[in-house]
Amino acid sequence: MARIKGGLNAKKRHNRTLKLAKGYRGARSKQYRVAKQSVMRALASSYAGRKQKKRQFRQLWIARINAAARMNGLSYSKFMYGLKLAGIEMNRKMLADMAINDAEGFATLAELAKTKIA
Repeated sequence: MARIKGGLNAKKRHNRTLKLAKGYRGARSKQYRVAKQSVMRALASSYAGRKQKKRQFRQLWIARINAAARMNGLSYSKFMYGLKLAGIEMNRKMLADMAINDAEGFATLAELAKTKIA
């Protein structure tokens, strides 16, 4: 049997990595060895970044709810506790959107939370 050389497959693998490294600066987009390291790191960072994005959005929503709750005379924790006692199950994303776009509706929720706490 004839020996099969791996040149074509290696070339395809190299090109796949170099395509992912397109737009990188200098040797990172031209040389396979350097590009492979950069791409591996970028892919790992993008995976971690997708997890961090969820944390950062939750943090943003809490900050917005807290600011709106304080404008209505409550802290964030007391506001959320009052909503829980009132049996209102709204997620933080909706509450943050309400705090920005529907101040009157948020104020009614805050008043409801105040009455349930007291």
